[in-house]
Amino acid sequence: MYDTFSTDRLIDQWLMEDIGGCDLTVQAMIGKHETGAFQMNAREPMIIAGVDVAARVFQRYDPSLEIKVKVADGDRVEKGAILLEVRGAARSILTAERTALNIMQRLCGIAGETAKYVNAIAGTSARLIDSRKTTPGLRMLEKHAVSCGGGLNHRLGLDNGVMIKDNHIAVCGGITAAVERARKTLPVLTKLEVECDRLDQVGEALKAGVDVIMLDNMSVADMKKAVELVNGRTRIEASGGIRLETIRPIAETGVDYISTSKITQAAAAVDIGLDEA
Repeated sequence: MYDTFSTDRLIDQWLMEDIGGCDLTVQAMIGKHETGAFQMNAREPMIIAGVDVAARVFQRYDPSLEIKVKVADGDRVEKGAILLEVRGAARSILTAERTALNIMQRLCGIAGETAKYVNAIAGTSARLIDSRKTTPGLRMLEKHAVSCGGGLNHRLGLDNGVMIKDNHIAVCGGITAAVERARKTLPVLTKLEVECDRLDQVGEALKAGVDVIMLDNMSVADMKKAVELVNGRTRIEASGGIRLETIRPIAETGVDYISTSKITQAAAAVDIGLDEA
C-alpha cells in the first residue's frame, strides 16, 4: 500500500537525477514527432511489485503517453510475460525507460526474496515481517513489495509504535521503568514492544504488560523456553541474524512473528527489459 501523491514526489526526484539537464542521446538522435511502441517484459520468473509505479514514471514524464498495464502487483509470472505496454512519443519513452525499469526491478526482487522466506515457514503459525532497514527514501515502496511477496509490515516509521530496545532500557534503568515511562504518554491504541535478549528479561517484560516481546538473537532452545513462559499471554517476535537456512527451526518454536532485514537489504534485482512491440 502506498500513496500516489507521495510516490509522485519520489518519481520527480528519480527523473531529475537520471535526466539532469536533458537526455542528450534522444535529443541528438530522435525527432520530436517520432513515435514508438514498447513492451516491458519479464526476462525471468518473478513476483510482480511496483508495476503501477513503473507506469506512473512514464505518465509523470509525459502524460500524453498511452500505457496499458497487463499484470497486477502480487501476480506470479513466467519468463516472457508482458508487464505493461507503452506507446507515444519515442523521446519520452526512451528517456523515462531506465527509471521505470530500475524501480520495478528492485521491488520485484524484494517481493521474490520475501516469498522465499514465507515459503520456508509455511505450515507453521509464524508470520514473516519486515524491518526499518530499507533504502532511504524507498521505505513505503519496499514495504509494499514485501506485502506483494506475502510478508507483513512491521513499523512503517518511528512514529508507528514504541520499540524499547537495549539502549532505551539502559538509560531508563530497566524494562519495568522503561515501560512505565512510555505508558504515561503513549497514545491509548499504540502498541508497545520490548526487546529481550535473556529469559529473565522476558519474564520482566511479561509482568510489565507489554504488547509484544521481541526475542533478540536468542538460541532456538531459549526461544522455545520463552514461548512456554509466555504461554500465549502476549505476542512474540523473533529477530536477529535470521537467514533463509535458519528460519524454519525458529518458526517451529511457536513464535508469532519472525522479522528479518534480509528480504529488503539482500534482495537482488530481477531482470526486466523494455523492448519494441
